[in-house]
Amino acid sequence: MAVHLITGAGSGIGAALARRLLDRGDELVLFARDAGRAREIAAQFPGASTLVGDLAQPGRLSWALSKQNLPERIDSLVHVAGVVDLGNVADLSPTLWERQLAVNLVAPAELTRLLLPVLRVSRGQVVFVNSGAGLRAHAYWSAYAASKHGLKALADALRAEEADSGVRVTSIFPGRTSTPMQARVHQQEGRDYDPELFIDPDSVATTILTALDLPRDAQIVDLSVRPGR
Repeated sequence: MAVHLITGAGSGIGAALARRLLDRGDELVLFARDAGRAREIAAQFPGASTLVGDLAQPGRLSWALSKQNLPERIDSLVHVAGVVDLGNVADLSPTLWERQLAVNLVAPAELTRLLLPVLRVSRGQVVFVNSGAGLRAHAYWSAYAASKHGLKALADALRAEEADSGVRVTSIFPGRTSTPMQARVHQQEGRDYDPELFIDPDSVATTILTALDLPRDAQIVDLSVRPGR
């Protein structure tokens, strides 16, 4: 039975992945921003355990985890959680820049750093659910795209650094996916939202499972997923 630690499991891609892993009998450790959210996620996924830490405050993650019982084994760490605030460079405040960089980039780096010793023992895998914005930036997406470009750089550097330890590192780059984040993006863009036009979160979960289940003689490094309709 593999053990997977997932951020962002409360909705969207993270929830779809957690459900698939739980249904096949794997063990889940789900990361939540506070105790109330942890209770909600635990009720959503019976049998899963939870850890609490605010990704918006990456500098406090070490302290938060030191107060909790960490799993003795982790086979995969899957970073799904993220935030987005659109706006042009002329108007984006430092607060919006700092929030997106903290949640989307610095927190994954810090959480990975804290859990690497356990991942090395199991020769585990780190999966960064990135974004098409991590490959190309468009107008009004500067802060979000910068955080996701940074996330790709983090993954690439980590992969090179951990090659000898046997830790695999994968970046997944989904296009627009039918999630609450996508609904928020459309609201910020001032457009009507039709979830049927975009990727189903379960399809992205399938790509993550493909990377996780790949035999150990290979690894998926970068995988882009785009809407097929």
